[in-house]
Amino acid sequence: MEKIKKTAEDVMSLKLVFIDGMDTVKEAVDLIRKENVNALMVKKRNQNDALGIMTVSDVIKKVYNLNLDPKEVNVFEIMTKPAISIPHDMNLRYIPRLMLRAKIQSAPVDKMGECIGMIYLNNLLHEGYLI
Repeated sequence: MEKIKKTAEDVMSLKLVFIDGMDTVKEAVDLIRKENVNALMVKKRNQNDALGIMTVSDVIKKVYNLNLDPKEVNVFEIMTKPAISIPHDMNLRYIPRLMLRAKIQSAPVDKMGECIGMIYLNNLLHEGYLI
């Protein structure tokens, strides 16, 4: 019996939460808590712009550890842009490898240039996709 091959689209979270790059980190943290997510997608400024991503890790490393005031730091100052995305049809086997090599814990799933979901490295293990 052949094993069913899962793809990024099969294992992604459908919950996508967007924020504006001009919002403060305080507003972003409030949104992260409210929506119970580990990362926010940063909206494009225009059609030709790239998506950004701001993670809980970014907040800890770039705001908290530097003793900055989250009310005075904008999301665009700490986000990663462009966000490294995972192709929707990538085999599950390669997703953790890509994320570890890129040193990322969260990534949007891309389908024909559109963000359709999120993959969190820790969720792959918690939800039983890896072992």
